[in-house]
Amino acid sequence: MLLTIVVLDSVGVGELPDAAGFGDTGAHTLNHTLHAAPVALPNLAALGLARVPTVQTGAATIPDVPAQGAFGRMREVSPGKDTSTGHWEFMGVQLEHAFQVFPDGFPPEVMDRFDAATGTGHLCNRPYSGTDVLLDFGEEHVRTGQPIVYTSADSVFQIAAHEDVVPLETLYAWCAAAREILQGEYAVARVIARPFRGERPFERVNEHRKDFSLVPPPTVLDALKDAGQVVVGIGKIPDIYAHRGFTEEIHTDDNADGIVKTLDRMRRAAAEGTSGLIFTNLVDFDSRFGHRRDPQGYSACLAQFDAALPDLIAAVPDGGALIVISDHGNDPTWKGSDHTREYGLLLAHRAGAAGVDLGERATFADVGATAADALGAEWTGPGESFWPLLT
Repeated sequence: MLLTIVVLDSVGVGELPDAAGFGDTGAHTLNHTLHAAPVALPNLAALGLARVPTVQTGAATIPDVPAQGAFGRMREVSPGKDTSTGHWEFMGVQLEHAFQVFPDGFPPEVMDRFDAATGTGHLCNRPYSGTDVLLDFGEEHVRTGQPIVYTSADSVFQIAAHEDVVPLETLYAWCAAAREILQGEYAVARVIARPFRGERPFERVNEHRKDFSLVPPPTVLDALKDAGQVVVGIGKIPDIYAHRGFTEEIHTDDNADGIVKTLDRMRRAAAEGTSGLIFTNLVDFDSRFGHRRDPQGYSACLAQFDAALPDLIAAVPDGGALIVISDHGNDPTWKGSDHTREYGLLLAHRAGAAGVDLGERATFADVGATAADALGAEWTGPGESFWPLLT
């Protein structure tokens, strides 16, 4: 049996009940994006998007049509609204405490060790937009060669460097050094390499981004691998789980490349009769358009995925399934430049499972529990499988 899970990174579907604690009351990534930049999403609507609670339907965007698949939404119980928190919970890790953040920048105890490891100083060291930080510090970096270090409302230590000034291998080595430093009381969820190129205002090189994550506790991915299943991570998925639990990793440059490589891997798996999980993250929604508060770009990204959805559905082999989810919100019409605390999207296709209401799932961990159930892996951690509803 082949199960494919595709994460539409940051495509949230409305504020969670505790959104006020995150300053996100009223956020709704999907609705607000389509209101600001209407685009037709007929295939997502037909799969079940039109039936998801709070999603606004309309002939020009999401037609109000019967669901041909299964639909619902998911609560995130872990205290956060970032990539690592959401993805770890998908695969059965519910955090009791949020990952540490550094709203005032990283302390000297961290930065002195980082400077010693790199042999140079650093620039910035405070929360910043990923594009604004290049405008404000990019030219100084080019002159001095000092890395630009910045963070956000998420638990991240980001290092930006120009590819003509700092070779990628050096930038990655700096990130690995930072990962070793940022443990214990200074632990952050991810250290992120943020290469850029060109001249001011500069261009981020997203295809060379690399995440260095904390190692998660055992996840459903480990259980699947231990059960002898193929586990394929596509895009930044392997980075998020510190490369644990995978039998194959596939790098992607952008959403279009991620969709193509997911389709290719699904088709090959179907031809070979492979049993296992294909797990893809499509990050452009978040990194290129959500954080940059660009609803037009975000909307175009939604339309791109919608156009590819029939091919993804057609590539599902007999007995297999496709699950489409999201890990948090990043409302491109919202204040600031950070993620928003929202319900996760949940849509699924499996032959014979039309018009199935999956309801409001109590935790993102239901995704991992479903994968374990479908693929016969032993999992006793959090989550309740919705696989019986698809059979």
